[in-house]
Amino acid sequence: MESVARGAAIYFILLIVLRLSGRRTVAQMTTFDFVLLLIIAETTQQALLGEDFSITNATVLILTLFGLDILLSYVKQSMPKVALLLDGTPTVLIAEGNIDTHALKRARVDLEEVLAAAREQHGLARLDQIKFAILEADGGISIIPQ
Repeated sequence: MESVARGAAIYFILLIVLRLSGRRTVAQMTTFDFVLLLIIAETTQQALLGEDFSITNATVLILTLFGLDILLSYVKQSMPKVALLLDGTPTVLIAEGNIDTHALKRARVDLEEVLAAAREQHGLARLDQIKFAILEADGGISIIPQ
């Protein structure tokens, strides 16, 4: 039972930390982010397993983590406010061609990333060709051309 409690605690701690760090962290990984993820995985593994490195304990932990994930998906479906809290909402970065610098800073997105998304999605080369740029809840940037 200790493994289940450890698994649940680590799951929610990681969920909170990843949510507070912002959508961009997961969606657009840099080399630094990847190394950090590996370190977190190793640290988490030690916290989850404690002194019990058995296959049984690992199986219990895996089932606990997947079970919590499935349970949380049902909770988010039935309680939209919980989904907003956990997943966030889209953030408008450019509206009607006007750049929202506060939103860009808060989201830790620079104009180069917006332009890259514009090039990839629509072949747009300049900011004045973008009517809306929206940072979606999943971390992607949606572009609506002028």
